[in-house]
Amino acid sequence: MELLKGRLGVPGHMVQRIDVTGVGGVGLAAWEFTDPPKIGGGLEESERRPGVLLLHGLMGRASHWAATARRLSARHRPVALDQRGHGRSEKPADGPYDREAYVDDAIAAVEQLGLAPVALVGHAMGALTAWQLAARRPDLVSALVICDMRASALGAASQREWTEWFRSWPVPFATLADVRRWFGEDDPTLERPRPARGEFFAEVMAERSDGWRPVFSRRQMLTARETWVHDAHWEELAQVSCPSLVVRGLDAELGRAEAMEMVRVLPRGAYAEIPDAGHLLPWEQPDAWCAAIEPFLRTATMPG
Repeated sequence: MELLKGRLGVPGHMVQRIDVTGVGGVGLAAWEFTDPPKIGGGLEESERRPGVLLLHGLMGRASHWAATARRLSARHRPVALDQRGHGRSEKPADGPYDREAYVDDAIAAVEQLGLAPVALVGHAMGALTAWQLAARRPDLVSALVICDMRASALGAASQREWTEWFRSWPVPFATLADVRRWFGEDDPTLERPRPARGEFFAEVMAERSDGWRPVFSRRQMLTARETWVHDAHWEELAQVSCPSLVVRGLDAELGRAEAMEMVRVLPRGAYAEIPDAGHLLPWEQPDAWCAAIEPFLRTATMPG
């Protein structure tokens, strides 16, 4: 167990690493964000709060959720998981990196950390993992937040585009400033500069002998993505029985019509839209993001 203070982007805030054993014995790193212990309080007080499990998207990591977790920690017990192949969790060469493995890992985290009934907050791939978990194990889940993940199949063309995009990365990057500039400004897939995107990718780079490289394997990311892009996920969405919130940015990958259909399919669905935000809306518009999810989680996880 590792106890950190002022790390993962949370100055003056305690962050505790807790090791979780995922499916097949894969080691996973979970990060619990807690207030410094108070007299008569401490971690025991934190553990009495409703649990929230934060699940990053493809190429993300638990530390991306630091600001959100800090905001939620006043009323909840927020834990972010480095999913397999990401962050400080193990990256087994042969996987598996299929949907079953990611969902089983998340279930293991909920059960081993005693988070149930848990509110699941997921971005992109993490949102898909969250609603598949909620559909399969409703007994573990109190609420669900889906951030910018489509229920429709993305198709083979989408996977080919990602393959070409990965090949276009000018790796290794000489400096972190180069990382920020390429992903935030120079990436040819960008329609306009997005500084938050540059910061997002700077956080998933590590310095090697020849420069800065991603902490994940791009081949493994494509393998993970291959297991969902060809399928639609409407049926599982309809099986989610807990209160659910679909959040999208106006410039995000999830379009309004599809988002509204997802809300309709969800038995207890609600909708929130954030202006001037794209796919990385929790980091582009953190105040608006938290303003959307905090009241929902407060109501959905209220005892009784």
